[in-house]
Amino acid sequence: MRGCDTFSLLNNNRYNAFLANDKESVLSSIEDVLVALRRVIRATDLHSKHLAKTTGLTAPQILLLQTIRTKGEVTIGELANEISLSQATVTSILDRLEKRSLVYRVRSSEDKRKVHAYLTEEATEVLKEAPIPLQDHFTRQFSDLQEWEQTMIISSLQRVAQMMDAQHLDASPVLDLSLIHI
Repeated sequence: MRGCDTFSLLNNNRYNAFLANDKESVLSSIEDVLVALRRVIRATDLHSKHLAKTTGLTAPQILLLQTIRTKGEVTIGELANEISLSQATVTSILDRLEKRSLVYRVRSSEDKRKVHAYLTEEATEVLKEAPIPLQDHFTRQFSDLQEWEQTMIISSLQRVAQMMDAQHLDASPVLDLSLIHI
């Protein structure tokens, strides 16, 4: 009987050691996830500050200017759809850009309900000097991944958002923390 008790005690100690190591491993993994999330947030913040310092514009403002440049004649609704922002947000951004003489708007002669946005020469020059937006850099690198890697990243990030009760939050695919300051 005594041998069984010793065996049980030995197995119990090993099990407790296993649990302690497993707990340390889980805590380490949690720290790794939180550090990675913090790095993403920090990179986004630093890039936003760099954009603001070099151009005086936010990433959404630059994205909007680039979209107007690419599309040519474009309505506010088309811009909103193209960059996945609400029309109200796009209008607010355009208001700020218009005050800086970077865009101008013209009401359509065929349909008075439509307003088209255009770049000024100054905006064209600003875009020539602007650094590449962080999401463009991300998009290039993400596109280079294998499909299974892309799927794994999407799935993991969606799960993290769910774990943080953030899956219902409205979010656009614009990497910029200064979006609040449009």
